[in-house]
Amino acid sequence: MTVIRQDDFIDSVADALQFISYYHPLDFVKAVHQAYELEQNPAAKDAMAQILINSRMCATGHRPICQDTGIVTVFLKIGMNVQWDATMSVADMVNEGVRRAYLHPDNVLRASILADPAGARKNTKDNTPAVIHMEVVEGDTVDVQVAAKGGGSENKSKMVMLNPSDSIVDWVVKTVPTMGAGWCPPGMLGIGIGGTAEKAAVMAKESLMDPIDIHELRERGPSNRAEELRLEIMDAVNKLGIGAQGLGGLTTVLDVKIMDYPTHAASLPVAMIPNCAATRHAHFVLDGSGPALQTPPDLDEWPDITWEVGDTVRRVNLDAVTPEEAAQWQPGDTLLLSGKMLTGRDAAHKKMKELIESGEGLPAEVDLKGRFIYYVGPVDPVRDEVVGPAGPTTSTRMDKFTDFVLEHTGLLGMIGKAERGPTGIEAIKKHKAVYLMAVGGAAYLVSKAITSAKVVAFPELGMEAIYEFEVKDMPVSVAVDATGTSVHETGPKLWKQKIEAEAIELI
Repeated sequence: MTVIRQDDFIDSVADALQFISYYHPLDFVKAVHQAYELEQNPAAKDAMAQILINSRMCATGHRPICQDTGIVTVFLKIGMNVQWDATMSVADMVNEGVRRAYLHPDNVLRASILADPAGARKNTKDNTPAVIHMEVVEGDTVDVQVAAKGGGSENKSKMVMLNPSDSIVDWVVKTVPTMGAGWCPPGMLGIGIGGTAEKAAVMAKESLMDPIDIHELRERGPSNRAEELRLEIMDAVNKLGIGAQGLGGLTTVLDVKIMDYPTHAASLPVAMIPNCAATRHAHFVLDGSGPALQTPPDLDEWPDITWEVGDTVRRVNLDAVTPEEAAQWQPGDTLLLSGKMLTGRDAAHKKMKELIESGEGLPAEVDLKGRFIYYVGPVDPVRDEVVGPAGPTTSTRMDKFTDFVLEHTGLLGMIGKAERGPTGIEAIKKHKAVYLMAVGGAAYLVSKAITSAKVVAFPELGMEAIYEFEVKDMPVSVAVDATGTSVHETGPKLWKQKIEAEAIELI
């Protein structure tokens, strides 16, 4: 009989979560590099270059790949012959591992979990509790799969109850464009088919724990319907031309994973969950011999990618930029920003709106006239850092505030991740503002452009407080110009046409 010690289990969970915060799985790195080599759209290729450079920087510096260090999901398969030398429950041990990992002083991870989700939404401060799926199986080991799933990709999860005669491929092809780019492609699609609604969703999530192997499957050929679907869906989705970060291009998905389960004769439940450019998962097995710790990969496995500033790049002084200057920027232009900007996410926008509507007005430190606001919730700094990883959050969540904020503050521009929705674009056009896009999945790289950071308002909001950042050569792309033209609408449309017309080879 195997005896699993409490401390060994906790230490293994904590080690895995620290490990995946800064090490991409090597299969993912290689898949992105292959897509980078094949990409023909310069904007998408540039985005993947930043993702790969960021990945290597994080592996070297042991800092988070993304500022959103995720909600922890754990799949446990506990052998029936296992005995526990523990005073805590299995769930409590998992959560203690999460707590130790996220509060690790050498690599603080952002606590994003809020209790009372439909009410006060109060931060638990240590990223607990995890979402835990436990199964008792034959054997004498404990098999553990750990993932840290970011909100941007998790929010794009989709679920449907199809009729048994409906096409799963057609549903996926119709649904993926509705997900926008907030899930930070290129990534993976996890699909659960069958069972019941909740079973399909759990299978979709669990399928994302497997390594990327679509190319091996393509070479050997499918052996069942699920494998045929993987290939059909991958080809169909990449032909949509959505591309890296939704900018248009040849690669939207790097792999499609499918798990299935028997279902009712009248039902065809299908769930689809995307993994983003900050794919993070680890697997270990406890056999009673001690903790199961992760083995660091060889840094030589990362490709040697550089990002060069081209002749067409515009340098922008945020402290002196004018509406007339911003009006000249075109969708797809690359800018290097220097100067001071403010930050603000959902909670800060809600609070600003309440203060303006109450007549109290904004704090003096939050004068937005003629300025830019960055949608970000950074990781706390460690050692000599000015700020921790500080990549953008999904901008569409701020769309409902955009017209109000532009109307009442004179804000000139916004910086975030992925596309803006119709409401946001209409407000940008109405007020002749601009929206710039930073690359999701390159948070550590972005943070290196930040030369100073201080909280200027709403410190009680934690990572959602308003900061003032000073930046030097922060790379962004013009995503929506002052006329309301969105690169996330024009780019995919153009590349879908090119792929169809020129029969371009996809990965």
